[in-house]
Formats: sequence, C-alpha cells, structure tokens
Amino acid sequence: MTVVEGKGSSRTIAATYGVRRLEDPTAIRALLERQRPYAAYALGQLEPHLYTKTEWWHASGEGHEALVLHSRGGLGHATYTMGETGALDALLRVHPGSRNTFFTCEPHHLDTVLRHFELEQRQTMIRMLVDRRTFAPVSAEVRRLTGADAREINRLYRIDGVPSYYSPRQIDDAVYFGAITDGRIVAVAGTHVVSPLSQIAVVGNVYTHPRYRGRKLAQAVTSAVTVLLLKSCDEVVLSVDPANVPAVAAYARLGYVEAARLIEGAAVRRDVLGWETALRRTLARLRSRNGEEMVRVKLE
Repeated sequence: MTVVEGKGSSRTIAATYGVRRLEDPTAIRALLERQRPYAAYALGQLEPHLYTKTEWWHASGEGHEALVLHSRGGLGHATYTMGETGALDALLRVHPGSRNTFFTCEPHHLDTVLRHFELEQRQTMIRMLVDRRTFAPVSAEVRRLTGADAREINRLYRIDGVPSYYSPRQIDDAVYFGAITDGRIVAVAGTHVVSPLSQIAVVGNVYTHPRYRGRKLAQAVTSAVTVLLLKSCDEVVLSVDPANVPAVAAYARLGYVEAARLIEGAAVRRDVLGWETALRRTLARLRSRNGEEMVRVKLE
C-alpha cells in the first residue's frame, strides 16, 4: 500500500513490500527467464551443485517486484539484483547479504544499491549474446586447458597485478582454451558458469599477454570456448567494457550482439556491523503477513 507521510512541501510517499525467501528453483527460473541474457549468471546458479550455495529473496508490492541473489563460491561472495527499484530497496534494507561481495546490477539500480553499499571500481559493461544461428567461429591453433595448466593460467592472469588463485579442479570443472606460443600459454578464455538446465553459459576470464596483443588471440580462444558451449547450450553470453572497442569488435565478428547493459564491481555493505539491518528485519517480521516480512520504503 502506498501512503503519503507529512504535510505540505515535506510530504514523502512510502510503499510497503512483502519480502520472502524463494526456495523453489522452478519459480526462480520463471522470474529470471524474463531477462534471460542479463540473468545468465543467476540462471547458472540454479544448477544443483551451485544452488545449495545460494539464497534468493523476492519483494513484491504496488504491482512491482524485485529479486536478489546472494551466492558464495571459490572466488568469494556475489550478489545479483533484478527488478523495480522500490522493491529492490526493500530487499536490500533487510537482506543485503555479505559485508563484502561482488555486485551485479542493472544500470537503473545504481542509486538504490549505493544507499546500501559502497561500490568500488564499478564498471558499466555490455552483455553480448550469441547463438548457433549467429555464431561465426574462427579457425586457430588453440587447445583445451586442464587442471594441470592451473599454475600457468594463474601466472598469466597475474601479469597486470590482479590476484588469481584458480585451482586445478576449477579449471577441470569449467571450459578453458588457451593459445600457446613457444610452449607457454599467452592467451586464455574460460567460463564463469555453464547451465545445461537453462541451456545458457557465461564466457569470461578472457586475457592475452600484453606482448601478444593485436594478434586476434583473444578472439581465437573465445571462439573455441563458444564452439564447445554451443554443442550443449542454446545461448552463450559474455560481458565486455564498452570502452574496449577492439574487444567489442572481436566478439561482434564471432556473431555476438549486445543484449543488455549491467554494472558490476566489488561492494562493501555500508551497515558494517549489521545492526541497522537486523533492527529493520526484526520490525519487518513483527509486521509480517501471510509469511512475508513487510518492509516500508520511501519512494523518490
């Protein structure tokens, strides 16, 4: 219910949302499928071996709704948001998740997210998508990488000073291809998640050694990963910085097209100790109806 609080110029509009935890993967999938390219990573988290490491929260009211995913894995915590900003604000007020997380949100979510998190080094990204119909593979000398290559893969990723700690098992459980020069891996591409159930996969971790850039090696290894993924998935997506014009062009030559925009970055919860969140959650539960926590949000 929407209410007007105060009088005259000091009036504000508030809305109440019902918040509940979702535990039915089928119901969650139905929500995510509405924005399939943007939601590809979240769809992947519905795979049975990943689903046990997730929490899904849903808010609805005023004809609007939002969804928040909190996940954990070998690379740390991640948070994904989807939906209307008022409902999202309600969710983040009572279930913001881990103090430190890697955040992915839609561009229109940014102001709402910043009320609850400091978002460091945030980056707007293009989500590009390819399917069997549009894919245009390239032929190149690359090979499938395995867990035995993990140490060299990490060494390559660390060249620009970014920590990398992929384990052999993580490489074996994913799809990685590398370009080899003088017996060394000089370019690599892999996957963030592969979802046979949702028939979608996310390509990531594409990197080329600085001395070997400009030789279309990133395009070659990405093509090889995509070839394998499209044998079992209907669609493959990846994210790229729009300022990286050569990369965008390389993916476009493979048949990838822009399907969405997103913002991502490392996030730190503003309510460091979680006391304010705990109080808001307690109040929401005291107002609960039909098993839902009732959260009041002031609308802009």
